[in-house]
Amino acid sequence: MKTIQAHEVETQYSDLNVIDVREADEVAEGKIPGAIHIPLGVLEYRMNELNKKEAYVTVCLSGGRSSQAARFLENQGYDVTNMEGGMMNYDGKTE
Repeated sequence: MKTIQAHEVETQYSDLNVIDVREADEVAEGKIPGAIHIPLGVLEYRMNELNKKEAYVTVCLSGGRSSQAARFLENQGYDVTNMEGGMMNYDGKTE
């Protein structure tokens, strides 16, 4: 599984397709601008909203759920990178 550091996402988020797999109450506290919110529990049912020709970065609170999401999507043929440390390590802009 590919990984990316939070500080790299902070400077590149506008050029990245970010998938936030946290629950709605967590996302309400702030998410990376432009991130797609797909909770991990429904990812299997909503992955058809993603394009296999694009690359994605998965994000959660600490990196655990997003690594599960990255592995799942990778096994389905998607190009996915996990943000290590999750939002706990992210100091960039949020919306």
